[in-house]
Amino acid sequence: MNQGRRSAWPYLFLTPAVVLFTLFLAVPIGYTVYLATRRTKVSGLGLGKGARREVFVGFDNFAAALADAELWQGWLRVLGYGALVLVVMLGLALLFALLLDSARVRLARFSRIAIFLPYAVPGVAATLLWGFLYLPSLSPIRSVLEADLLGPTTVTYSMANVAVWGGTGFNMLVLYTTLRAIPRDLYEAARLDGASELQIALRVKIPILTPAIILTTVFSIIATVQVFTEPTTLRPLTNTISSTWSPLMKVYRDAFVTGDLYSAAATSIVIAAVSLVLSFGFLRVVRNHAFGEG
Repeated sequence: MNQGRRSAWPYLFLTPAVVLFTLFLAVPIGYTVYLATRRTKVSGLGLGKGARREVFVGFDNFAAALADAELWQGWLRVLGYGALVLVVMLGLALLFALLLDSARVRLARFSRIAIFLPYAVPGVAATLLWGFLYLPSLSPIRSVLEADLLGPTTVTYSMANVAVWGGTGFNMLVLYTTLRAIPRDLYEAARLDGASELQIALRVKIPILTPAIILTTVFSIIATVQVFTEPTTLRPLTNTISSTWSPLMKVYRDAFVTGDLYSAAATSIVIAAVSLVLSFGFLRVVRNHAFGEG
């Protein structure tokens, strides 16, 4: 009896997590899949009882989503935006992590806090902050750059700047934490062999950091594919950002502006599938180098 009670305790402790997972993740996902396979059928003028009814349409909504030109244009914009964000953000994160781990660094604690602090600012607040700095009538930056920071050719760079400003600190902290776990003896041995700090960074630290770099890259790919906050928040400040600038913005428009929940559900599943393909595809390409797997 006592043994049975003891074996039940782990399940009791897991119950809250299972309930929360079911209510806030499993059920919404299941309902989204359900909506993605349905469509409202209208009979006659759509008036009266039974004139509108929900019918099963199989994969028709998915086919319509994949054939939607607006969705593919959004993917192209996100692809350019993501390439810019990933390279700059992860490059800066790696540079800052290496500098903070250097033996000659000064004010390391203040520097860590200063670099990480933008990540603590909510995305909407950060985008509004930068948005007002981009406005021609308020921006002190425009007088220096002499460019419209919300223009058709520059708005992508402006949004990328917000993402880089907010995301570099988190990725830096992941890489820096990994560096601090490396035994100092490796660095001392390299110095005894005559290696400079730059050579230690390139030939010792970065190879050991490779799995952490891959991890941050995967997280960044997922976040980039799902970009929503920056374009949505900047959109009222300029007419160069459409309501379907990114795929997730199109889902929002279909669901809450036009009221087409079925199309929005199918498109959201397509976005999730693309995120999985890109993430696992990237892992499959680099896993041999990073983890020694074939």
